[in-house]
Amino acid sequence: MSSKSLNDLLGSTDSLSTLATAVQGVPGLAQMLGSASNVTILAPSNEAFEKFMRTPGAAALASNDTSAIQALLTYHILNGTFPSSVVTEMPAFLPTMLKNSAYSNVTGGQVVEVLKQGDKVLFYSGLLSNASVTTADQNFTGGVVHIIDNVLTIPQKISSTAEAAGLTGVAGALTQAKLVDTVDSLKDVTVFAPNNSAFQAIGSALPNLTATQLAGILQYHVVNGTVAYSSTLENGTTVPALAGGDLKITIVDGDVFVNSAKVLIPDVLVANGVVHVIDNVLNPNKTDAAPQPTAEVQAPAFEGATSVTSLGLTSGVPTPTNAAGFGTAPTMAQGGGSSSSAGGAMQTGAPAGAAPRVEGMMGVAALFAGAGVWLNA
Repeated sequence: MSSKSLNDLLGSTDSLSTLATAVQGVPGLAQMLGSASNVTILAPSNEAFEKFMRTPGAAALASNDTSAIQALLTYHILNGTFPSSVVTEMPAFLPTMLKNSAYSNVTGGQVVEVLKQGDKVLFYSGLLSNASVTTADQNFTGGVVHIIDNVLTIPQKISSTAEAAGLTGVAGALTQAKLVDTVDSLKDVTVFAPNNSAFQAIGSALPNLTATQLAGILQYHVVNGTVAYSSTLENGTTVPALAGGDLKITIVDGDVFVNSAKVLIPDVLVANGVVHVIDNVLNPNKTDAAPQPTAEVQAPAFEGATSVTSLGLTSGVPTPTNAAGFGTAPTMAQGGGSSSSAGGAMQTGAPAGAAPRVEGMMGVAALFAGAGVWLNA
């Protein structure tokens, strides 16, 4: 173990001078880190902070909002020592020191996802933003530091994430069903979020639904009390939905299905759990709906419903902007049935029965980050 303290390491590493200044600016944080043990620091480089300062999220730093700055910095501190040698191609979800209830409603603290892609170690955070390790395994007395090329994004509320991602069907449905506050305030949740194409596929049925009926359908997409990251989903298992009834997980040749819906994009971290984007709207009155693994697009679970060309749920839903300069969200939200169209091919090296991870997420991360939502207000 190195005899160098964290303060010494930060002070002697030219590329971390901005981080060192930010840490000193939060009362008590430098002292806490100085005495911390068994931790991993994901340390954004000066260049990473320069990029961050050109985004709306930089307002917290510019205004010296110490609460927001502390939340952001503690999200970069992992509980446990994780050298780069322990990272594999299978995703792992590591707890951070971000436990402030204003930013996280996940038992044990908000997480980051880490996995290896080729020779790169990548960390995924809110809005599927990613950061690559540029310099690994800088040891200090309390653990290890990895220098990364982007500032991590604190996971947002479910409603904010849906808006940022261009999932206007989900955002509009939550608003019409008066479920925004309910879903955002739940603790430890998993949400299977239909993309816009899924809502369009049953568009003829939507205007006939009452708010109560719509709420029942949406609640069938929510698992309360369990944060089911992709690494925990196993073939043949069931999970209880908030609306009652079970959701069945099926994994066929690397493709993951919940009832008859295919998971297009897994592991979108949110403030109170995780969201998996799916290609079908689940029907609480058809809990036995089974997937057709060879079909390019899964058949709608609502018999008699026909497709429409535009959604009727989007009134009042903000249009994602390109404020952060990283792209826009609609491609992901409107994606069809293939995982490649949603941002990458599903990983094939996963253990049998475990849900694989979408690789090549740079494109999807750019889509999500386009809305420039960085810190919860």
